[in-house]
Amino acid sequence: MEKELILRNKREDISLLAPFIEEFASQAGVPEGLVFSLNLAVEEAVSNVILYAYPPDEEHTASLVASRRGNEITFILSDTGKEFDPTSVPEADITLSAEEREIGGLGIFLVEQIMDTVEYQRTGDKNILTLKKLL
Repeated sequence: MEKELILRNKREDISLLAPFIEEFASQAGVPEGLVFSLNLAVEEAVSNVILYAYPPDEEHTASLVASRRGNEITFILSDTGKEFDPTSVPEADITLSAEEREIGGLGIFLVEQIMDTVEYQRTGDKNILTLKKLL
């Protein structure tokens, strides 16, 4: 089963994620206890694209494809924004206080804690972020 959502690089489009993920999860038979975590991880990844991938005065779109094959849930986020590999960001040092910690990096840390696999590739002019979770 597969479901796609096209998002504009507008903050208000972030609100489309929760209903999309909840509907997908229901149709794909994802355990209810996992839906909140999936939503959190996917929202973090999508928010970064919407907020940072494109110049603020230009309108662009990104694609989020959710699928289930066997016991694996996959989310593929693609955009044509500036090249950025979130998996190359140094791991956040969560032992430091908020004042001591570098800005950034917590979002991808959160995504990596929730998902089983986080992979990035740049193909042509596209950023492709693949998030996988085993059920």
